[in-house]
Amino acid sequence: TTGVFYYIIMYKWICLNGGGVMFDGKCLIVEGRSDKLQIEPILNENVTILCTNGTIGVHQLEELIDPYEGCELFTFFDADTSGDKLRALMDRHYPEAEHLRTMPTYKEVETTPRKVLAMILLRAHFSIHNEYIL
Repeated sequence: TTGVFYYIIMYKWICLNGGGVMFDGKCLIVEGRSDKLQIEPILNENVTILCTNGTIGVHQLEELIDPYEGCELFTFFDADTSGDKLRALMDRHYPEAEHLRTMPTYKEVETTPRKVLAMILLRAHFSIHNEYIL
């Protein structure tokens, strides 16, 4: 009966919240799967990492991010024109998002050494595995 009670409460909560499940915690938005795979092993906490899979429009961005509205939003885009466009789009629609930036030397998140990424993430108050701390 406890399980049934739990599902009834969850169903009511979902209905009251517009039918969608809302998440909390930290949410990091990156451009692609390679960026996600480069960052994931560094993190020592549960962080939702979403991929835009390139430059996207407002509608696709909202569909991607809306379930994570309760999260602390961070972006980590490449230091190029595509990354600049995504940062500008995020600024217009999610001004609360904090932008993390790789060093212009590396240009792309996926080619930035993990120890460098770890320092950037650490400055943004992410928990990092000790082996990546310089």
